[in-house]
Amino acid sequence: MSSSRRPVHLAVYDTLADWETGHTTAYLARAGYGIRTVGPTREPVRSIGGLCVRPDLALDDVHPEDSSLLILPGADLWDASDDLAPFARKARAFLDAGVPVAAICGATAGLAREGLLDGRDHTSAVSFYLAATGYEGGERYVDADAVTDGKLITAGPTEPVAFAREVFRLLGVYEGEVLDAWYRLFHDSDAEAYAVLERAR
Repeated sequence: MSSSRRPVHLAVYDTLADWETGHTTAYLARAGYGIRTVGPTREPVRSIGGLCVRPDLALDDVHPEDSSLLILPGADLWDASDDLAPFARKARAFLDAGVPVAAICGATAGLAREGLLDGRDHTSAVSFYLAATGYEGGERYVDADAVTDGKLITAGPTEPVAFAREVFRLLGVYEGEVLDAWYRLFHDSDAEAYAVLERAR
């Protein structure tokens, strides 16, 4: 992978679910993508797991044309207040510019409130979780581990591996049998999949 490609931007905020994006960012980094963390400001934030993260950038300083992807993890704050609404608005700017967005867990509710799921196939934890936002996209809800519709990826909180799989597919990091093998290894602990990945190195 070229080191000149645009970086991936990972949103970080207080109460972020730090386990939901680990597979995604680790293997994107291995594939040559720079990972830049984006906070509400550049002040440190603390995850649900107690990790202290000092963001590389403030949200206002992130622009779609400078990015390959915006990743929005879940967080308690998505449902506790409107504090993270600016991240959903930033997701709108990315999608309007044709730059991918990947949202998991509570971030899907944030996108629903922003109206970004009304006209796109999507998933989340369960359908009634999103229905509680009052959004109008219920007919486009898909009961699946992760869903890609155009440039938008969504997944529920129990599917970090499927979430990563969809990101890799969308960005072309892995394809075909290699993508399938990566998923089988990390989701199903399929030892035979490891050999496929080794041959692809």
